[in-house]
Amino acid sequence: MDDIDGTILRALQVSPRATFRQLGEVAGISEQTAARRYQSLRRAGVMKVVGIIKPSVRGQSEWVARVRCRPDRMEPLASSLARRREVAFAYVASGGAEIICLIRAPLGVAGEEAIAKTFPARASVTDVSIDLILHAFDPGHPASRWTGFGGHLSGRDRDLLSAAAGAGDDTPEEPEQDDTAGDGRLTGDDAMLIDALVQDGRRAHRELARICGWTVGRVRRRLRALERAGALFYDVEILPDRLGFDLSATLWLTVTPSALDLVGTELAAHDEVAFAAAISGEQNLMVSVICRDTAHFYDYLRSRVAVIEGVTGYSVSIRMRRLKQNASLVVQGRLIQPV
Repeated sequence: MDDIDGTILRALQVSPRATFRQLGEVAGISEQTAARRYQSLRRAGVMKVVGIIKPSVRGQSEWVARVRCRPDRMEPLASSLARRREVAFAYVASGGAEIICLIRAPLGVAGEEAIAKTFPARASVTDVSIDLILHAFDPGHPASRWTGFGGHLSGRDRDLLSAAAGAGDDTPEEPEQDDTAGDGRLTGDDAMLIDALVQDGRRAHRELARICGWTVGRVRRRLRALERAGALFYDVEILPDRLGFDLSATLWLTVTPSALDLVGTELAAHDEVAFAAAISGEQNLMVSVICRDTAHFYDYLRSRVAVIEGVTGYSVSIRMRRLKQNASLVVQGRLIQPV
């Protein structure tokens, strides 16, 4: 990947549904070249844009689970967890005897029952620890907002993309006016629209209209209502190891409560960090870090993390293999749509 690809990925993180003309403008290339670059990355399974309904809209909270199991029983358990709809992220951690995953389930008794169904009694499971994610240090909460791959956006480029965010595609506005937009609450009519965006968050309004049996104008207005209400956001899924970043890890930090917000905010701004969140439990901050290699990771720990005041302890889980990246399975180094 070169700087042009990196700039396209950064632009998509700012405006996931930006047109190829807009992507080309910020990357300094033609619309056709931007389309070709994007399609090449997507066909290779390196990246994917997906539409996600904010968990709280469905009455769900997010939980991080660490599942320890017998190494010889890892594969069936890993495959089962990754394919469950309520499991958003999953990966095998160091030693091949632990799976770390993010689960979406309600609070209270309903959540307890949902989590229990996620981890049925298995002889292979030796221990499970589950903590509630209290606060993600990213207002949009796309859990893969990693920027260490390079590329560059100027202030002008960001302004251009921010102004274009939500525009979707170049399909002309329709003159019809109706009241089908509704508010930001999900309805049964939204199911096909959301499923289509989970498969491809950049589908054009015209294609979404064909899938849903709606007019283009209705699709545009419904997306706009869901986006403005914060019910729908877009995540740019990226496989870092396909871009030369071979070491991914989760830091489990112990931070003094008075410094938790400052530490989490500072860490989330690092290029190496894909996700940072305050969690329940003795280690109250989890941070997903992506680096090129061991030397890069060590340098990050000693030069960036070590100088932050308020961190009193940490442990590290090295990510050995990705299983699921939000809405996509990771199979043989490719992002694929779950069946």
